[in-house]
Amino acid sequence: MASYLKRGKTWQYTISRMVNGKPAPIRKGGFASKAEARAAAAEKMYELKKGLVPIAEAKPQPFHQYFADWVKVYKSTKHKNTIARYETTRNTIEELFEEQTIQEITKRTYQEKLNIYAEKHAKEGTRKLNTHIRACVKDAIDEGVIKVDFTRGAVISGSVEAKRPEEKHMNFFESKRLLKELERPEALSHYLILLGITSGMRFGELVGLTRQDFNFEKSEITINKTWGYTNKMHDGWGPTKNDQSVRTIKMDRKTMNIFKTWFENQPDNIHKLVFYSPASKYKVLSNNGANKALEALMTRLNIEPIAFHGLRHTHASILLYKKVSIYYVSERLGHRDIDTTMKHYAHIVKELREQDEKSTMKIFDEMAG
Repeated sequence: MASYLKRGKTWQYTISRMVNGKPAPIRKGGFASKAEARAAAAEKMYELKKGLVPIAEAKPQPFHQYFADWVKVYKSTKHKNTIARYETTRNTIEELFEEQTIQEITKRTYQEKLNIYAEKHAKEGTRKLNTHIRACVKDAIDEGVIKVDFTRGAVISGSVEAKRPEEKHMNFFESKRLLKELERPEALSHYLILLGITSGMRFGELVGLTRQDFNFEKSEITINKTWGYTNKMHDGWGPTKNDQSVRTIKMDRKTMNIFKTWFENQPDNIHKLVFYSPASKYKVLSNNGANKALEALMTRLNIEPIAFHGLRHTHASILLYKKVSIYYVSERLGHRDIDTTMKHYAHIVKELREQDEKSTMKIFDEMAG
């Protein structure tokens, strides 16, 4: 219930309420008319009815601390590596905003801090930082901690050029040479590299494979789990990145025959892992070791080295260049949706579109002739 009082030339409203059994009225003045005071009181009572904390009562809190609390409440079910990325964002927020409270930040001050960050980071990195902060700010508004979304309309920039996608993978002919070299794998890491390029799996999916996941009759591999290979991940087996990542993919006969022969001549291990490594802390081949093995192979072949994850990009790029449907490529890679695939391989899609334009013109030129 609200009451109104004229104080000099302005009006004030008072909203009666109880907090923990004690009177805790909300008062605000300075309105030019009673009608303005009535409208403002109605808006405040609506906020109270929704359970929002009045801005005046929200306890000032350093932004980095509010973000840390928000992660604990809303992101606690995420994977360890995802939580680690949020922790990186929290550290960045503390570095940029120091002890500034979330209530003190305006659109202008936020943009200034974002620009400072962008001076030493790529545009994609700035975008990811803003995405994390924006999600937190939206919940802060819903909780009534702040009233304005200071991230709305933020301009994303970056001064460090991110490595282009086309620089992260091998071309068709380089891939062909590498596969020829891997026809007779010399080490466990070589089997891993072979499967990485012919399947397009993520590293965690590869090291999480067991022999039971291989169906040699149908030439298929089932992907339904991952293995934690860093301290930021789950221990042992864990879920795939998303629901779409649970999939069964067809494999070429040559790769499957190489693994079938290997399985027949090698004993299984206690964990049933294909890429088991007893000397490793995590019981599987490490990402660092795989990168070194791949670099050694590519150097031997006089090919510009790429990171192991580049094998996944190579796999997708080869399929797209060979006119395989982007919908199938998206499904095969286990992407959440087609937009993810389009984003990662936009440069290839653009090149293919230019080829399709030429093919289209040629078709109708020949028909007209």
